[in-house]
Amino acid sequence: MCKSSNLWPSIILGVLALFGIITFALIAATLGTVNKQYSELKDIINVPTTIPPLNSILAESIRIADAMVHLNELQRIANAENGTRAIGTAGFTRTLDYITDYLSTNTNYKVTRSYFPVRDFALASNPILISSINGVLTNYIYSTNLSNAQFYHVKYSTSINNSPGFIGLVAIPNVGCSENDWTRVNVAARVAIVRRGTCTFREKALFAAKYNVAALLLYNDGASPDNISPIEVSLAQNNTVPALFLSFTVGNMLYNASQYPATNASVQLVIDLRNLPDLSIGNICADTPTGDITQTIVIGSHSDSVPAGPGINDNGKATI
Repeated sequence: MCKSSNLWPSIILGVLALFGIITFALIAATLGTVNKQYSELKDIINVPTTIPPLNSILAESIRIADAMVHLNELQRIANAENGTRAIGTAGFTRTLDYITDYLSTNTNYKVTRSYFPVRDFALASNPILISSINGVLTNYIYSTNLSNAQFYHVKYSTSINNSPGFIGLVAIPNVGCSENDWTRVNVAARVAIVRRGTCTFREKALFAAKYNVAALLLYNDGASPDNISPIEVSLAQNNTVPALFLSFTVGNMLYNASQYPATNASVQLVIDLRNLPDLSIGNICADTPTGDITQTIVIGSHSDSVPAGPGINDNGKATI
């Protein structure tokens, strides 16, 4: 019995050793398979094994100090012109002058400036948005301070005034970026409400016009703290649909209410616009004096800012 008992530790150690060998072999085999699959996948999608060096003459020619000279000049222009370089303002015109003068003086590019018309308008009065949910009326806040606003006007919206009546709301499924979203519900002569996302606001408005909505309510998606307030957006110049942009809080509430007919969700809208003379917008082209016209590379940016600021951290960087 004693001799037999002394064999058990050896047997146990042997089993453990065998188990360890088998486990190691399985891990090795798995890693080998994974590595082989990774190598095959890497070859298919051309993943580089190392990051290539940045041997770019263009990239190496950029100097932050030089960029800051131009950004500071754009900021100085905005400071002198009511804090903005938006189209139709003196700040925008002076921006074009600065770019043209700099290119003409410091490069051998062929610099030309052409002009094209852009439709302009003004609000005759602040827009009005009132909802009726099961007979309970709520009058929402319009403000040019977007952090305080519950809704904001949309550039190139058309006018509407259905006061003192109300028009039924309809929720557009998903984010209104496909024909199926707009044909699954009856939208004709009703106010469509649709969330921001996926496609452009102009595309949503085109669908809204195609299916004969009375008006369009866009709203923020609430995906982050920065996506709660309403934002300033623009539709196409030939847009035919009245539109407003809502905060996520208001839009989501109205969207949810309008999904259920029993809630009897409807809205009253007043958007009173005054058409102004077209703006004449300058467009700068700078062409290299040599090269193959059949192999043209076009690099572009917009040189204006939004009305609310100088745009230095946005299009200012693109401009330079």
